[in-house]
Amino acid sequence: MKILLTTDWYAPAVNGVVTSVMNLKRELERRGHEVRVLTLSRTARTEERDAVTYLGSMPAGLVYPGARLRTALAGRYVRRLVAWRPDVVHSQCEFSTFFLARRIAQEVGAPLIHTYHTVYEDYTHYFSPSVRLGRTAVTLLTRWVAAQASCMLAPTGKVRLLLEDYGVKSPVFVVPSGIDLRRFRREADPWRTAVLKAGLGIPQENLVLVSVGRLAAEKNLEELLDIRARLDGGVTLLLVGDGPHRARLEARAAELGLTAPAVVFAGMVPPEQVGDWYQLGDLFVSASTSETQGLTYAEALAAGVPALCRADPCLGGVIRDGENGWQYRDTGDFMRRLEEFRSHPQRRERMKAAARRSAEAFSAEEFARRAEEIYRGQLERMSRGEEVSA
Repeated sequence: MKILLTTDWYAPAVNGVVTSVMNLKRELERRGHEVRVLTLSRTARTEERDAVTYLGSMPAGLVYPGARLRTALAGRYVRRLVAWRPDVVHSQCEFSTFFLARRIAQEVGAPLIHTYHTVYEDYTHYFSPSVRLGRTAVTLLTRWVAAQASCMLAPTGKVRLLLEDYGVKSPVFVVPSGIDLRRFRREADPWRTAVLKAGLGIPQENLVLVSVGRLAAEKNLEELLDIRARLDGGVTLLLVGDGPHRARLEARAAELGLTAPAVVFAGMVPPEQVGDWYQLGDLFVSASTSETQGLTYAEALAAGVPALCRADPCLGGVIRDGENGWQYRDTGDFMRRLEEFRSHPQRRERMKAAARRSAEAFSAEEFARRAEEIYRGQLERMSRGEEVSA
């Protein structure tokens, strides 16, 4: 098949959508398909390279952190993709590139498939002073997008239920985004771990709670800081990543009297090294309830790091209490689970092994296989003359 993936986000940007799209492209190509990507450049310049078309764009951070809007005229590039005649168009974002995906799919008569990656109602504080009005806007946008697509893909059952609550009528398939397990499976290098800890000023004997991801308001990282303030001195909270909320988090840590090594802000790390940073942790921690899937959970498990995360529907079947981690309900629950983990060293080793095994369900290979299955299903519907888009 010829498959066109469209996304507002792509490398060199780093986020869950980019990871998902890059993994899907690679694995679909390994399965013998021809794949191209239509995306936005991180600058005003438009260019084509390595089967990727980057359209010039400008920042639109008031809409969504890091968001960009297309500024380049796309007619010439759209015509090239139309001439290529993709069999399937798979959209990953609801804004600039979605309109181009819709146009291309209509011109070549291909099914338009859309993955709903982001629960925008958790981000309404970026673009609306009213939560109610913000949710109404999100609902209307989502319904409109769904009405243009032959089907929707949701990374978790939580997202499918949300789409149903919005009144989406098109078919919704649950397909967890895959990760490249090979990047995280390798055993930790004790020397490398020791060097990284020493560079961060983390005592080798400290228990390390690691969080990896954007430092943003919706991630609820203040809760982790408040919890760390209640723990003894033998624990380090390691925050790996950067984002718009970092200054506020650093200020909150200072208010709580938390300095290194109690809390360490590591900043951004090279994507190819992120597996090493997960493995600095004894436990992966998250207080977020804004995730659609949360690829960082799966990455941590693949790295052999059990998880202690705020309970959320997206974690159903992912974090299994007492096996590969726990889902906590409140601060007291977090403290009890952490003490249970600290006081049973042998159980810790069993949980690490269970974490690695449980990550198999999120392999990029399985992700591409499921996507391919859905593509073929939509093409079969078209061949039977069934309506696959509005």
